[in-house]
Amino acid sequence: MNVSIIIRTYNEEKHLRDLLQSIQNQDCNGIDYEVVIIDSGSTDQTLDIARQFKTRTIHICKDEFSFGRSLNMGCEAASGEILVFISGHCIPASRVWLHELISPLGSNSIVYTYGFQHGNEISRFSECQLFAKNFSARSRIPQDGIYCNNANAALLKEIWHQHRFDEELTGLEDMHLSKRLVGQGYKIGYVAEAPVYHLHHEKWAQIKRRFEREAIALRHIMPEIQISFFDFLHYFFSAVILDMRVAFQQRLFSKKAGEILMYRLMQFWGSYRGNHLHRKLSKQRKEAYFYPR
Repeated sequence: MNVSIIIRTYNEEKHLRDLLQSIQNQDCNGIDYEVVIIDSGSTDQTLDIARQFKTRTIHICKDEFSFGRSLNMGCEAASGEILVFISGHCIPASRVWLHELISPLGSNSIVYTYGFQHGNEISRFSECQLFAKNFSARSRIPQDGIYCNNANAALLKEIWHQHRFDEELTGLEDMHLSKRLVGQGYKIGYVAEAPVYHLHHEKWAQIKRRFEREAIALRHIMPEIQISFFDFLHYFFSAVILDMRVAFQQRLFSKKAGEILMYRLMQFWGSYRGNHLHRKLSKQRKEAYFYPR
């Protein structure tokens, strides 16, 4: 089985070495793989680190970058029959990560899989609560719904040839593709046994921009969604209360309270700014996407 592991990078020196070392240490069980890095203009040691491992690097200009375009360039350069996507700031947390992630592909109409994500002791508290919401401890093979996440995912290349990633979206190119595939009768699989550490180190303004651009993209994927100012307040206070409760239970309240307030404010203010001008969504669907639990 031939696999191409595609890593999008931009100034990823902090975690790239650990990521590439973890890939190198995988128990591959007969899997032949290559590593393709698609870099959008790193100015730190990212490319030097990549050259220390068996990798191939493709370059995309920053002014040409979109999440979908960079992935399509990586897929075009890939020789494998299976495409594996992992973020440059994710680190596989298991020696069988690769094997488990790709195992469901090709059976029961499953063509796209994604794996478990979690933070570590230096991750922001509320980010970890989001991971707990979106990535459960039990696999769903196949799953219901269209959720998918390319920070830790795998796709059959023959499917990519027929359904390339949208290059105009500001994010959520994974969910956009997943929706198209499910609409044509294909299945998505969630693999809890393929875990990675997803290690964000964003400033507050970067967090706001991330959720803003994802909300803009979500308008194209689910055009019925609207988040009003009332929704912003509702979700913000609900998330803060739930996070504070968990922090209190873990005896972290005094240490994490301020961080929780800022993270959830940036999350929902960014979501509001990116999404509030569109049409109405049913309460059930809106809360399934935005509500913290």
